[in-house]
Amino acid sequence: MRKLSRIGMAGVLAVLATAVAVWGQAQQTASKPLARPARPKLVVMIVVDQMRADYVEKFRGEWTSGFERLLEQGAWFRAAAYPYAATSTCVGHATISTGAFPDSHGMISNSWWDRDTQKMVSCTSDPNVKNVAYGGGSTKGGDSAWRMQLPAYAEELKFQTGGATRVVTFSLKARAAITMAGHKGDAATWFDGSSGAWVTSSPYGTMPFIEDFVKKHPVAEDYGKTWSLSLPATSYLYEDKSAGALPPDGWSNSFPHPLHGKEGSTAADEVFYQQWSTSPFAETYLTKLALAAVDSLGLGKSGATDYLGVSYSSVDYVGHAFGPRSREIQDILVRLDKDLGELFTHLDQKVGRANYVVAFSSDHGVVPIPEEMQKAGVDAGVLNLVDLKDRLEKALEAFNYSKPAISRITGWEIYFSQGIYGQLRQDPAAMRAVIDAALTTPGVFTVYRAEDLNGGSKSILETRTAMELSYFAGRSGDLFVVPKPYWLLDSTAAGKTRGYATGHGTPYNYDQHVPIFLMGYGIEPGEYFAPATPADIAPTLASLTGVTLATRDGRVLSEALRKRRAN
Repeated sequence: MRKLSRIGMAGVLAVLATAVAVWGQAQQTASKPLARPARPKLVVMIVVDQMRADYVEKFRGEWTSGFERLLEQGAWFRAAAYPYAATSTCVGHATISTGAFPDSHGMISNSWWDRDTQKMVSCTSDPNVKNVAYGGGSTKGGDSAWRMQLPAYAEELKFQTGGATRVVTFSLKARAAITMAGHKGDAATWFDGSSGAWVTSSPYGTMPFIEDFVKKHPVAEDYGKTWSLSLPATSYLYEDKSAGALPPDGWSNSFPHPLHGKEGSTAADEVFYQQWSTSPFAETYLTKLALAAVDSLGLGKSGATDYLGVSYSSVDYVGHAFGPRSREIQDILVRLDKDLGELFTHLDQKVGRANYVVAFSSDHGVVPIPEEMQKAGVDAGVLNLVDLKDRLEKALEAFNYSKPAISRITGWEIYFSQGIYGQLRQDPAAMRAVIDAALTTPGVFTVYRAEDLNGGSKSILETRTAMELSYFAGRSGDLFVVPKPYWLLDSTAAGKTRGYATGHGTPYNYDQHVPIFLMGYGIEPGEYFAPATPADIAPTLASLTGVTLATRDGRVLSEALRKRRAN
């Protein structure tokens, strides 16, 4: 009995000793500060201007590098699409950047009619700042994000890390580089196609490494190069010549495409810069700039999460000129695949494969060239905005309205002269005459009034909802003309050749459906079929990096986020 009691007492003492030790360890742990949640060292935002979602399925067989890696190692959102009608560059980049739609962020188009100044303004034009050219180049005007009503994810990231984050963006287009960077950034850089200069503006300041890069590698070095097919001719899906193509000056509508500028030139000129911007050489240059930023600034090594944004613009220029069913589109994506592969490999080496996250998307799609659709027997054509304006002015003649009644038609937005629309709202007969005149114009599907779109409640009709999400009071027009599917909006005067083969900016799937890929830190690879929009990218990155956005219309793509393991 005594022996058993001794054994029992020893067991009790052992249990007590263990409990005391565990309690002591718990007290020590509780006294230590909690470790900061892990975050990626670098966020990489890649936008390919005018990349339709169906390009991935059509052309993936030729991709062996960057695109292939996104497909194999990334989260692919196959049902991603913009839900609004204003599918253009400035709008799409602002949506990706802010996580909001144009009815929230206010960037309703690449440009719009300003009622106060009675003139067209670009989405980034700012009379209070000055553009600055690198490398001794020339530029003019001023651009910033001052018209964007919400902060970009990148600037929230910088602000909420106490300024330690470096924000660097590159594009051929000001409206892409600026909207990605937001109102403040360390470097927002774009290309001035009229002078051949790389440009920034006073809100962002200049970077010595960019000055050094453009001096050592002037774009003019590509003068005399030729864009030729990079694959055997049998590998291309389409004929050598696209029906209705309108290539840049100095080019034919079939390969090869020489970069020789205007006829008779012997050095880089404005025509050369247009050709260069419409070629894969421009995409490669942007990639080299991005690599230089990683090396010169040590992106991913600041102690905070850095941000690198690259918007590849040349696919858009090629699409406008040759259309989506062209060898040019297929070939430039083959070459961009290699550029992206080089970028990812460099980031692996400099930042570490597990330390950065990539978000990839596009700002909009594109409609096929109308002439091609007509050959296929589809109801397609060109909705001429000059003709539309003439019809509307004529419809008002019987009602004795002052002329001109219309200040501007830009895209599908009609701006009436000051005071005219207010009168029309009180004159049902005249309003009916205007709407009937619009509806009888070839290519018009339907017409909306501003008050139809500004009610606050969203329609169950997809087309009307798309228009509502594009409407921003004070900036948007008075009447809105929706074209029929496969009808191109164009403002070229009668008898003249239009300036581009095809375009975008409608509420149809070919303009709205774009790819979304996420890859790298915190991402679970796979294919995802739930509805998604590019407005989901910023909230998802904010979740990964511990950032709170001012507001958002998008959601966190939580299905593609890896769950953190408990320590």
